[in-house]
Amino acid sequence: MNHSHKTYGLFASLAIIVVLFGAAFGSWQFLLTLALAKGLVVLGLLLLLRTGLVSFGQALYYCLGAYTAGVLSEFLGADDILLQIILGVAVAAAVAAVLGLLMARYRNIFFAMLSLAFSMVLYGLLVKTTLLGSTDGVNVKSAKLFGQALADSHGQLGLLILACVLVFLVICAMHRYFHTPFGRLSTAIRDNEIRTEYMGADVYWTIYVKYLIAAALAGAGGAIAAIVVGHVDPEMSYWSTSGEFLFVAILAGTGSVAAPFLGAILFETVRSLATQYTPEVWQLMLGIVMLGIIVFLPGGLWSLFQRQPGKALK
Repeated sequence: MNHSHKTYGLFASLAIIVVLFGAAFGSWQFLLTLALAKGLVVLGLLLLLRTGLVSFGQALYYCLGAYTAGVLSEFLGADDILLQIILGVAVAAAVAAVLGLLMARYRNIFFAMLSLAFSMVLYGLLVKTTLLGSTDGVNVKSAKLFGQALADSHGQLGLLILACVLVFLVICAMHRYFHTPFGRLSTAIRDNEIRTEYMGADVYWTIYVKYLIAAALAGAGGAIAAIVVGHVDPEMSYWSTSGEFLFVAILAGTGSVAAPFLGAILFETVRSLATQYTPEVWQLMLGIVMLGIIVFLPGGLWSLFQRQPGKALK
């Protein structure tokens, strides 16, 4: 219990640092909020990676959450942030509930490529759907929280605080989840699926539930990203977006539920600075920095917080 209290304290400290940094440097509020949104998607990937599954298609649910927020705003006039996030999660989870019945049957490269295929199917549908703007996408109007518009600088800080609160609640819930018997099945399935079945666990439905959770997290991240960016387009479901999420997951490491957010913030920061100061070769600069981190921190960024080699704060 004492260890858990220290872990929650670390999570809270990270959230407070993000908020204070955003308050001190207003120009970073957009980037930090977007990074937290993408961190939710990567957290879902972490859940799958711990189960031994690699998804190349999490952009599918990220895009569904984003377009849900966009449709609510543009066509239905629903501009409440919490409503957009909740329905974004619901739509992503509903689609995952159907696709998961098939996905839970596959492993290894088959799981990865099938997830990629579904993501690209959505991309193709959105590109051909003129009602949703085709390749131009849909604008997301300025959102409100409890009737208060978040269009000015104070509103942007409020959106960042809201994102931090939601992220803190999610990582605390996921931290608890991984310490339950059902949550601990992740590593058991990854290490020896057959033995896990012999012990009485239903691997198929366990993976199905984990796939559902990962999709819901991606939907929440997509809705928040749509709100902060103010626009959604089919590129959000493209394979390169899924690849970015997977890259951040590898960069951050799987040692903690807070790692995805640390990785996402670093990735967005480096990309922003590289684009600003080396616009002609920003991709090269980003690649060099990320490659250096992977080489010198093979266990991911969170290995910096490990108190003992091989032991992580989960």
